[in-house]
Order: sequence, then structure tokens, then C-alpha cells
Amino acid sequence: MRALATVLVALLLVLSGCSAVLPGDTTDATTTTPADTQTATSTASPTTAQATTQTPTTTPRPDPESDVLGWENGYWHDDVLSVTTDDGLNETELDAVVARAMARVEHVRELEFNETVPVEIITRAEYQNETQEEYTDDFRAFDNAKFEAMFFVGEDRDALAVQNTNRGSNVLGYYSPKDDAIVIVANSETPSLDAEGTLSHELVHALQDQHYNISSISRPTRELYNARNGLIEGEANYVQRLYLERCDAEWQCLEAPESNGGGGVPDDFHWGIYFLNFFPYSDGPGFVGQVHSAQGWDGVNNLYANLPNSAEQVIYPQKYGDDEPTDVTLEDTNAGDWERVIPESPHPDQERPAYASLGQSALSAMFAHTFTDSYNQSRVVEPQEFINYEENGRVNSSDPFNYDLRYTRGWDGDRMHVYKNDDGETGYVWKLVWDSPEDAQQFADGYERLLQHWGAHRVSENVWVVPEGEPYADAFYISVEGDTVTIVNAPTTDDLPDVSETAA
Repeated sequence: MRALATVLVALLLVLSGCSAVLPGDTTDATTTTPADTQTATSTASPTTAQATTQTPTTTPRPDPESDVLGWENGYWHDDVLSVTTDDGLNETELDAVVARAMARVEHVRELEFNETVPVEIITRAEYQNETQEEYTDDFRAFDNAKFEAMFFVGEDRDALAVQNTNRGSNVLGYYSPKDDAIVIVANSETPSLDAEGTLSHELVHALQDQHYNISSISRPTRELYNARNGLIEGEANYVQRLYLERCDAEWQCLEAPESNGGGGVPDDFHWGIYFLNFFPYSDGPGFVGQVHSAQGWDGVNNLYANLPNSAEQVIYPQKYGDDEPTDVTLEDTNAGDWERVIPESPHPDQERPAYASLGQSALSAMFAHTFTDSYNQSRVVEPQEFINYEENGRVNSSDPFNYDLRYTRGWDGDRMHVYKNDDGETGYVWKLVWDSPEDAQQFADGYERLLQHWGAHRVSENVWVVPEGEPYADAFYISVEGDTVTIVNAPTTDDLPDVSETAA
């Protein structure tokens, strides 16, 4: 337990303040900022814009005759401002900081803002008190089943509430395309900026929305959400790193107020869900960085016309454009009082699929969670498999997590259907397709180890049972046929055939 605690504390130091939680796999329009990028350093090769050293100027230069890259609303990217964050920012100071930050994002990203972006600073208490969305019973049952399937949240808890707890304590800011505005969440009583990291990150999202209408990008499942946010959040993190590299070296930048601490990590903070949602911030910058290094910003621009279609393509950039995921089909064979759960989206203008697809990033989080959870004093994967350590033993702040695990390697597609009986109990059928029979068997072997970790024992060749009193008490049927693994879940072994005749 001492080793476990040491690693978790190290991760807290690197990632405190981070969050990317969007409840229920909905296509939430807001984009959030993870704090670990505040001190991250990019390893990408310098572009022309990076290599040009600018000397900060204290004498205001005249405004250009027309809007140009690196100038916004009367401020150049290398201007010096007489502003401190300790006593907060008044409206005039905030306008100046935002204008200069917009000019800096333009200068780094080589893309022009079309309009000014409003920025508001609120306290964390104000953010946590914001109204939560309303969900139907079917939506809640569907979401609970997914997070139970990943062994994240048992039936005695609400998955949406757990996700909201993670998000409320760690989000540093967000951009809302609906309002065309940025909200910064301050951790101090005097609302201020945490230097320029969060602001620059969210300004990239505003720039993306002005040019590529990111709110229109479909991300209906967890798999597509993490895949496409690998581009959206990956680019924002990548540009943020390039921006912060210039602070001190080239630019005069704001310093965080002395009283500014982390958002705090509550006792019930959920590392598995955090690992799941952190994927776009960890692997996305590398994906975008490779394209930028090879093709420049034009190559990054072109990504928006051909979005990543799987988290796998972000984990392994060489697969982007060449290795499309399998469109998995699944036939309903439920019987008795078991009915398919068809969730409705909480957003009336968005379509909600009647199935779930979790993808490699979620599967990796499922296995990694056995390390961060103290249950059963065991783990299925070791920390060095999913935490990226540097030679000095510290966690890599630019890319802290590894989603390429031996049990999830070779994923090619998955689909889950959720069912509910008259008593309100849920079950599911989860079909996963792999690149090869060997990959399928490797996952199945790992999944059986996962079941054992959570207290299951085998009762027949294909059936496992987690006994009553354990967090995930249920029956599980597992079959491997060629490159396909099928998992059927139900409250008892007698219910398995009624959820799916596959388990008969």
C-alpha cells in the first residue's frame, strides 16, 4: 500500500486540477482544460514561428492598418502589460490580457481570430453550484450499466453523480460554443487567472470553433468522443505548450497568484474515470504534434475534414487514415421480461445512439483502475504499464498515461446493448472485435483476470459469478470465437439466457 500511495501522490502532483469529464457520453459542447499542461514542454521540432525569438517591447507599436496575425484589439503578441494577478483583474486589465493572449495564440497557431472572445472568471464554488442537467430514467440506467461494465461504479452508486464529482473539483476552465464565450474557474477567493495556460487552451477552442465549428462535430459514443477529442483537445494542449514555451524565454507572461492552489482532490475522487477521460489530453497532443511536424499547420487544418474515427488512431498515429474500426453489429435475442434500454439524449438537438461503443482508451482505463482502486489488494496491470515514467522516476507531465496495454492492443471495434427487467435490474451484451484471434484471446485472458480481481469465481466453462456482497455482484458469460469476444452480463446465472440466447 505504501508503493500505491506514493504513485498516486506523484500523479496528483502532476495532474491536480485536471478534468475532462462529460457525463453520459453526451456530446457536451463545453471543452475543459487540464492543468498538467501548465508546465509541460513540447518536444516537437521548431517551426518557423517557434524559432523566431521576439524581444518584448515596452513601447506600444502602432496598430496595423488591417487585422494581422499576432495583433488583436490594440495589442501585439509580444507587448508587455503592467498587470498582476494577486489582487484579481478588473475589466480593463482582463480585456488587455485576453487581447494579448488572442494575439499570441494567433502567432503560434498561424490562424486568425474572426471575432473577440468574451472571458469570465468565476470561483470554484460558483462553478460547482451550476445547475446540473436532467436525465431520464432510461438514460441514467444506460449510463450506469456502461460504467458498471468497466467496473468503475457499482449498482449502489450513480455513475453520473460520480462523474460530476470528478469534474466539479478539477475543471480549470471551459469554452462554450453555444455562448461563444470562455469561463475560467479560479481556485482563489479573488477570481483571477492561473497565469496564461488555461486561457490560451480555451482560446484555441474558440479559434477552432470559429474556423471548424467544433460544436457540430458528432461524438455520440465514448469511443468517438475520445477519438475526436484526441484532435480537439490534443491541438489545444499542443498549442498551449508552444505558447508557454515562449513565456520568460520570449514573452512577458502573467504569473499565477500566490494564493492560487489546486482545485483539490476529494476523498471520493475516481481515478478510473479520470484515466478514461484524460485520454485526449495525454495522447492527443502527440497525435497532433506528429502531423504538425510532418505537414505544418496546413496538415492540422486538414484533420478537421477527416476526423479520427477511433481512439486507436490517436494512440497509434500511423493507423490514422489506414485502419478504420469495424462497424460491429449485434442482434437482440433478449427474452422474458428483459427489454432493450433506449436512452434519450438530454440535449434535444443531438441524436443519441441506442448502443455504446467504448474503445481502446476505455478498455485500458478499465484495466488500469485495478491499480488505483485498493479493492482486493491486487491489480491486473502494473503501474509501469500505464504510467509514463521518465528516467528520473517522475511522471511525464506532457504525456502521463499509456493507453497501449497488452490486453487492449489489437482492438478493432466494440458494441454494447443494455437491457432492463421489470424489477429495474440491468444487464448487457458486449461484443468486441479484434485484429486477430490471438488479440481476442489475449483480451479474454485479461478480462478473466479482471473478474478474479473483483471477486469472481468460475462456475462453468464460460460462466463466472461475482457473489453477493461484492461491489459488482453479477453473473458473466464470456465466449471467444475467432477474432470476436462476447460478454453477457445479468444479475444471476438464470438470467443470462434471457438477456441473450448466446449465453444459453
